Amino acid sequence: MIADNPRPSSTSPADKWAVPVVCVLLATAVFLVFGQTLRYGFVNYDDGQHVYQNPQVTKGLTLAGFVWAFTHGYSFNWHPLTWLSHMLDCQLFGLNAGGHHLTNVLLHAATAILLFLVLRQMTGSPWPSAFVAAVFAIHPLRVESVAWISERKDVLSGLFFMLTLLVYARYAEQSRIQGRKAKIFYGLTLLLFALGLLSKPMLVTMPFVLLLLDYWPLNRFESAMPNAQRLRDRILRLVFEKLPFFLLAAASCIITFRAQNSSGAVVPLESIPLSSRLANGLVAYGVYIVKLFWPDHLAVFYPYPARLPAWELITVAAGLLFSTVLAVMFVRARPYFIVGWLWYLGMLVPVIGIVQVGMQSSADRYTYLPQIGLCLILAWVLKDLSGSWRYRRQTLGMVALAGITVLMICAWKQTSCWRDSETLWMHTLSCTSDNDVAHNNLGDILVPQGRVAEAIMHFQKAIQINPADVEPHYNLGQIYVLQGRLDEAIGQYKQAIQLKPDDAEAHYKLGVVFGLRGRLDEAVEQYRAAIEINPHYVDAHGNLANVLAAQGIFDGAIREYQRTLELAPDSPQAHYRFGQVLQAQHQFEAAIGQYQRVLQLDPHHTPALLGLAWLLATCPEDSLRNGKKAVAFSEQARSLTEVESPQMLDTLASAYAEAGQFDEAIKTIQRALELPACQNNQPLAEAIRSRLKLYETHSRFHEKP
Repeated sequence: MIADNPRPSSTSPADKWAVPVVCVLLATAVFLVFGQTLRYGFVNYDDGQHVYQNPQVTKGLTLAGFVWAFTHGYSFNWHPLTWLSHMLDCQLFGLNAGGHHLTNVLLHAATAILLFLVLRQMTGSPWPSAFVAAVFAIHPLRVESVAWISERKDVLSGLFFMLTLLVYARYAEQSRIQGRKAKIFYGLTLLLFALGLLSKPMLVTMPFVLLLLDYWPLNRFESAMPNAQRLRDRILRLVFEKLPFFLLAAASCIITFRAQNSSGAVVPLESIPLSSRLANGLVAYGVYIVKLFWPDHLAVFYPYPARLPAWELITVAAGLLFSTVLAVMFVRARPYFIVGWLWYLGMLVPVIGIVQVGMQSSADRYTYLPQIGLCLILAWVLKDLSGSWRYRRQTLGMVALAGITVLMICAWKQTSCWRDSETLWMHTLSCTSDNDVAHNNLGDILVPQGRVAEAIMHFQKAIQINPADVEPHYNLGQIYVLQGRLDEAIGQYKQAIQLKPDDAEAHYKLGVVFGLRGRLDEAVEQYRAAIEINPHYVDAHGNLANVLAAQGIFDGAIREYQRTLELAPDSPQAHYRFGQVLQAQHQFEAAIGQYQRVLQLDPHHTPALLGLAWLLATCPEDSLRNGKKAVAFSEQARSLTEVESPQMLDTLASAYAEAGQFDEAIKTIQRALELPACQNNQPLAEAIRSRLKLYETHSRFHEKP
């Protein structure tokens, strides 16, 4: 027989004052541990994709961003509400990382407080509920979810998870007494669950959690069951009640899988066989339990193991089986055991690796909500076993306080590892072995610091550990380009293409190096390959247009610039390059239009100012020339330039001449002839001298038709 609902009919005065005190203490503990993150910046692990390099997010809350969040699967996931929360942060704080960290901390604190309130409401036991919430709030395994800005989806979905449980408890209560508000609470529960799924799809297991809570502590399976038929009918009604929740979960699974599969995030079975996935998932269940009690050597990335020892598989399997049998044995006398155990096992199913996304073997963040089940078991076992103790509350209070204090110290120390990217990856390397991701990301942050030799060492180490990863090849290629070692860079990008032939980025980067090497035909071939793989690759279209223009293939260049501007209509550089090609093709009016568009987008674009001034001063078509405007644009360009160039002064002199200011034109062009850059360029010097002779006779210079 299922135990009666333990909720008391009335609340004692001590329990009443305990509620606000516990809430304040939970919030204080969260800020003591995680408040240090308000001084931290972004890290170079997903924070770029999610926030500071994401053009949709950095614009803040916009209508276009809202539509994008709901219509695009980006960075391997579809979680529109999480995107909107990042956009709101950018709206409020810009790219001040402290503000983004503050949001994570506030969401986590609210989630911990709600967990306490939910458990207290459902069980009527404030102190075990407080213990579970405290462990959840400050356990070192929470650090990754709170300190990592990119894991906003954890804390946001956690908040909606708790709100869903809170409202569901009210629905269960109204349903029991057949209250008129039951339908309202049911609809609100469904809405909050949908918002949770829009924050992180991992909440797809929530319908099962609701069924577990129906058993205990909500006791909706009834305390007295005269026959099996009545029990079956009751279970079927409760399952049918959850049907809309299951349908929402199924829809979220389909959308998420499509988003991850289309982005190439889902690892194929050829790379990791099903047997390996099952073995790794089994071990992960055991690893997370060990970390609950011994949270040491926590890292942001755990490499997938090449093989798992048989003894480890056998030990974990035996432990899980024993725990399951124990939970079944106590299903009536200790119902919280089966509920907590299935909560833990079930909520981890989406991230246990059967559908492998990424190359991590496990992740601390995956325990954010599942581990609550284990804490439930621990808290209520201690409550039951200590029932006959004389000083039970004092003893348990001291033990709990000591344990929570130790956890806070460990969590504070773990949080400090997130203060910057270098500290994070150095810590990760100290906690793991053969970690190619850590070596690659550490090398990535050493390059801007000028520590190139160290960076090369880490990239080479990453390749040695995992030769199939293209990222370190990209990074090595980029370093070699900066060092002028173009042939070596070409070799790195070719290796990347061999590893991943359908990678548009690899073809694009190789095209860039071919262009720098002067091998333009090969550059064109690589850009076309990148475009064939990804027709929306803006940079590939733009660079292909540049190379075609350099080869004098203007018709092809024009087509590519037009395609570039279809994809990126607000690109000043694309408009400027397009204007240059149109000018070379004597389509002067169209070229002027492109230069004007550049200046609308970027009023300080000096090359566009000079290009427009030159056309307005020297265009063969009389109707397009305008000396006054040419002077204005030329002088604006000069005011924006710290160092004068012969070309800029030549353009300004031509503008003065077109405006009839020949004395100014002569002085300006003589100044151009005095510059060393002009004296070292004989063809340019000759052209400027020929224009000087025109100005001395008060004649204007116009390009030939």
